Amino acid sequence: MNTTRTAPVPASQVRDWAAETDVIVVGFGCAGASASIEAARAGAEVLVVDAAGGWGGASAMSGGEIYLGGGTPVQKACGIQDTPEAMYDFLKLATGPGPHEDKLALYCEGSLEHFDWLVGCGVPFKSGLWTEPCWEAPTGYGLMYTGGENAHPFADLVPPAPRGHIVHMEDKRPGERSAGWMLMSHLVSTAERSGVMVRYGTRTERLVVDGDRVVGVGAVTFGERVFLRARRGVVLAAGGFGANPVMLAQHSPRLLGNWLVGTDHDDGGAIRMGQAVGAAVRHMEAAQAAFPADPALLFRSLLLDVHGRRFINEDTYPGRVGQAALFQQNRKVFILYDEAINEELQRTGGRAADPTWVSDDLAELERRMRIAPGVLAGTVEMYNANAEKGEDPLFHKSARWLRPITPPYGVLDLRDAAFGIFTLGGLHTSPQGEALDIDGAPVPGLFAAGRTTSGIPSWGYCSGTSLGDGTFFGRCAGRSAAAR
Repeated sequence: MNTTRTAPVPASQVRDWAAETDVIVVGFGCAGASASIEAARAGAEVLVVDAAGGWGGASAMSGGEIYLGGGTPVQKACGIQDTPEAMYDFLKLATGPGPHEDKLALYCEGSLEHFDWLVGCGVPFKSGLWTEPCWEAPTGYGLMYTGGENAHPFADLVPPAPRGHIVHMEDKRPGERSAGWMLMSHLVSTAERSGVMVRYGTRTERLVVDGDRVVGVGAVTFGERVFLRARRGVVLAAGGFGANPVMLAQHSPRLLGNWLVGTDHDDGGAIRMGQAVGAAVRHMEAAQAAFPADPALLFRSLLLDVHGRRFINEDTYPGRVGQAALFQQNRKVFILYDEAINEELQRTGGRAADPTWVSDDLAELERRMRIAPGVLAGTVEMYNANAEKGEDPLFHKSARWLRPITPPYGVLDLRDAAFGIFTLGGLHTSPQGEALDIDGAPVPGLFAAGRTTSGIPSWGYCSGTSLGDGTFFGRCAGRSAAAR
């Protein structure tokens, strides 16, 4: 990769500014949109630049779940009791190791206000609790468990509460037309009403500095290189680095060979620009890994390692399972299930799975899976004996999903199947959105939010924490930039 284009440009070398404003926001996903709204409401003149031809980024492609809690109106309408303290206790466990505790505390304390802010931007929510395992709930449901709150180990440690607040969207089609688009539509409309100006097709490549202070950006727009001046500050909110194989190889090589949940613009450019002016990074090895099978199948089945042994409770958050399978098992996993499970999936709206192998004989499946004789049979024998009693002493799967596996058996071979990934590491920022150097001091004039930063999901992940901390800390970064 050509690193010279990322090096900052001294302001003294800029002969002409193509535009001048108070705050420049790089990226128009949920973090950038939220930053621009708050900066404008704080009285700043704001210009957003985005490399794409329109707004949205990875946020618009998402399922539209936002992680909120503490007793929101949606939770109360669904009969759910929750507190900011319980939310904090759960997130500290689920997003570690190494969570940013100050950010967590601020996020949980401000969750109710943030819900009201989103509603004030026109973002719609409905009541209705969805409790079936899935990646996205159907239209009309406004709340679901999105982090394994009601599964081992968390349910034993913190009172479980669903906190995945789902943006309402009529006639959504999960995977094709999801509610992230609806979230972005309302945020963008709010930004435009607030007077925010936007330049699309403008790719930011370098920061401009005056001494140690960031005072603008260098960009390419329709083939022309331009410089844009920011009188108060620059907010970097241009996504992660999942589309950059060089950065993946450097920081998190197990992510290579998977498919990106995001866009081609998640190339790490904003992170590298921040590093080039002295900003530090955190958790660059961390990533979310969507498990490559229907959660409704996963919860009911046995997930096996390459040796034919279980390694996690299958009924926890599928993203947590995905991380375990990718980072601990190197994607070498199988799913064992039976005909009754497939029939139940069809009855409950899940997808029936086409097995790689089918047999009444576990010994035959051991030969096909190339695992040691007796291992699979022993795994099934122990699981079934405990399932008969409604127990899972090894991994503590909920009794709701325990049922003996019986022939004919099906095995889904997921060895080397591609996982859906996006990066979680990025620039180290304060809770106020300031980019920090390696000594923890703010880089003057530079702010960041969203997946360009290491945020609430420091390592572990819960669906909704990207949209949650992107919008929440985007607001903080926008306010901070406008105040400088």
